[in-house]
Amino acid sequence: MSNAKIVKPAGLGHEISPREAWKLFGIMAEFFEATERLAGIRPAVSMFGSARVKAGSPYYKLAEETARLLSDAGFAVISGGGPGVMEATNKGAFHGNGPRGRPQHRPAARAGLQPATSTSACASSISSRAR
Repeated sequence: MSNAKIVKPAGLGHEISPREAWKLFGIMAEFFEATERLAGIRPAVSMFGSARVKAGSPYYKLAEETARLLSDAGFAVISGGGPGVMEATNKGAFHGNGPRGRPQHRPAARAGLQPATSTSACASSISSRAR
């Protein structure tokens, strides 16, 4: 049993520990940092999808072509930065005319920036990445 005092936020009706409160602040900080970093990339569209989709599949090809068309139309294309559909998105946008960006989860960031990406904002939390 922990000796940590429990903080009860007004009006929420449930208790959260100080550790959970600090985790929330970390997620909020990541969200604001990524927002500031990607704020100048406009107009933009975000594309997310399964990391399990393999190159050559119909969904991979569709994501790549859609991203290229959006990029050619002047949109910055932002993806989740992972493999599968997100990789196809980066490739398609790279071959288009617009800028590319991606929020990226830190464990995936260990592999490095994908060559088809021009801007990256990393997040430790899936919560801040999915906003």
